[in-house]
Amino acid sequence: MTTVLITGGTGLIGRRLTTLLIKKGYRVIILSRTVSETSPRGDPNPAFSQWDPEKNEINISVLQQTDYIINLAGAGIAGKRWTAKRKTAIEESRQKSGQVIEQSLRKYPNKVRAVITASAMGWYGDDSRLPKEQQAFTEDAPAAPGFLGATCKKWEESLQPVMSLGKRLVIIRTGIVLSAAGGALPEFLRPVKFGIAAVLGSGKQMQSWIHIDDICRIYIHAIESDTVNGVYNASAPAPVDHRTLVNTIAQKKKGSFFIPIYVPSFLLKWVFGEMGTELTKGITLDCGKIRQTGFRFLFPSLEAALNDLL
Repeated sequence: MTTVLITGGTGLIGRRLTTLLIKKGYRVIILSRTVSETSPRGDPNPAFSQWDPEKNEINISVLQQTDYIINLAGAGIAGKRWTAKRKTAIEESRQKSGQVIEQSLRKYPNKVRAVITASAMGWYGDDSRLPKEQQAFTEDAPAAPGFLGATCKKWEESLQPVMSLGKRLVIIRTGIVLSAAGGALPEFLRPVKFGIAAVLGSGKQMQSWIHIDDICRIYIHAIESDTVNGVYNASAPAPVDHRTLVNTIAQKKKGSFFIPIYVPSFLLKWVFGEMGTELTKGITLDCGKIRQTGFRFLFPSLEAALNDLL
């Protein structure tokens, strides 16, 4: 069996990706800081192994069984206020994870064919940085100034040396992942329970989103296609403005029985600090490059995605 090693495999994308990989006949090993060496269900697939990037610790025997590495490790961006300490944790958790993988592949004999790593659309900053002749960001855009752009740059650079080892490197810059199991969608749904569609800021900011199954299928596509190499945007081909996203979600759950309420930008910044400013930024991603490799979206429209998830 082809073996896939997933760092951060207990997160939202990692859990679903593990399920889809096993269905396709792959053996999966999940690296996590918080799990034991064995599956809690006693199932040999997936297998689990502990690692600690901060201490530069990784199970070498597990690494040497691996054909492909998928790197999803990193402290969560949302959920906590961005204090100086939190920002350091977000940045270092990504950079150190990449460095441990690269250094281990360099130091120990292995059969790893490719490393596929997550990155984020935070690389681009916001749509105000788009050249006038462009409607969406393509992968050749430079990293934005500021915390998220710098974090994504260090994240990606931490693994770039694996190319000098003859490994294929694929970088997936991900949009907002829609899943019923966690992430952004349940947060959008919270006020909908009370008949409220909470629109952040003006609601005009563009949202580049992707269904959980499509982002997982992009990772699998990167494993199975040797021509997939380099950086790719991972978002559905039909981005929408934030107001449309929130109202469509509310309509799916409440029909016409909801009220849009606009949450002003200053209030978001007061509650969430620097992260609140990011909530009102729009980023439009161009997914043409991944489609040119032969990838086809199962859920290209928001309507199709929400019909499946809700």
